[in-house]
Amino acid sequence: MATETADGSEASTDAPVAVNGESDLDELVATGDVVLADFYADWCGPCKALEPVVERIAETTEATVAKVDVDANQRLASSYGVRGVPTLVLFADGEQVEQVVGAQPEAQLRDLIEGHTE
Repeated sequence: MATETADGSEASTDAPVAVNGESDLDELVATGDVVLADFYADWCGPCKALEPVVERIAETTEATVAKVDVDANQRLASSYGVRGVPTLVLFADGEQVEQVVGAQPEAQLRDLIEGHTE
């Protein structure tokens, strides 16, 4: 399945989608039923450990996974109250429904997503 990004290109929803700015995230949230936004930093060890989990979530669930680099998107991260990375924000039907800080077990992330896809 593919979604159209702000620049008109198509982004596959079975792989994480890089977000560059608030409008990119807003568009994903508006067009996706369930969106998991991963606020991360390249220098963050727990973020790197979480990356394969996030990629599997993108491949194997109905959720769209957005990757938000907090260094490149400081204003966006601030607007969601991100104070530590990784921070995962879950949106369902266009609304923020969950926010968790720190590397989470894959099963817990799946449970969060499945609780909002039924």
